[in-house]
Amino acid sequence: MAPIRVGILRGGIGSEYEVSLRTGAGVLRHLPGDKYQPVDILLSRDGAWYAGGLRATPERAVRGVDVIFNALHGEFGEDGQAQQLLDYLFKPYTGSGAVASALGMDKPRAKELFRQAGLRVPNGAVLRRADRPEETDAEAVAYDVFKKIPPPWIVKPASGGSSVDLRLARHYPELVAAVAAGLKQNDRILVEEYVRGQEATVGVVDRLRGRDHYPLLPVEIVTLPDKVLFDYEAKYGGQTKEICPGRFRPEDKLELERQAVLIHQQLGLRHYSRSDFIISPRGIYVLEVNTLPGLTEESLVPKALAAAGIAYPQFLDHLVTLALERR
Repeated sequence: MAPIRVGILRGGIGSEYEVSLRTGAGVLRHLPGDKYQPVDILLSRDGAWYAGGLRATPERAVRGVDVIFNALHGEFGEDGQAQQLLDYLFKPYTGSGAVASALGMDKPRAKELFRQAGLRVPNGAVLRRADRPEETDAEAVAYDVFKKIPPPWIVKPASGGSSVDLRLARHYPELVAAVAAGLKQNDRILVEEYVRGQEATVGVVDRLRGRDHYPLLPVEIVTLPDKVLFDYEAKYGGQTKEICPGRFRPEDKLELERQAVLIHQQLGLRHYSRSDFIISPRGIYVLEVNTLPGLTEESLVPKALAAAGIAYPQFLDHLVTLALERR
């Protein structure tokens, strides 16, 4: 029987290009070779497609493969655009569909869906850059936030992942600076109250171990003393300690798993996802959902899989099988 040809789509046009390369490299390395024939498909920073090292149109890049393993992150790969293109080309792929991906990537819209599901989310406000960025008065919009939300604040893009461009503002001048920097780089930013507490993340995998949506063991994230935020540098620079299973109270562990599954269902996600939380004295807060969580050696989902006794190649095989069932 001929091996199944799997196109590993990686790279991308956004700020998470390097993370995607590493996710894709892990998939290329660990995809079971007795069953699959991997094909490296690269999307360059400038939007050019390459298959097997040769420049190609998107149509030609995916023509010879049976299924796409979507190892992209962030802009284009995680916001529904790549999914729409692959749907148009009638090519099955791993991960959530176009609509669910767009919802998960849009943090304000996702927060509203979390709220509608009865989940607790940080108070926040969406700020938009004017059509002419030089006319955006950062101090004016920051003062409006200052009047409504007490310090400290988290300032981040309204869409994106891997905690790129994440800032903590402890007082008003820092808020103005963070808003100015955020609006310079993004059309929309989200300013939220900073919720203190124990940080957790929970992965969900479809149709695993007899469950439609199987929650992985919650991972506890502990930042080093000189790091306050679990940002991009902390995630991929070895500046955090991840503990799995996390040191959670039994009732908190069960509630984290319940909420992660509920989020997965509420947004209509498929195959796998990962949701981030804070356990504070006021309760459990949902921070965001990742529809295509990282799969590098430093990433959280592989660590949770290992703690559950699920081998990484077995997980990749499971995702490809789920994608092929949709043909």
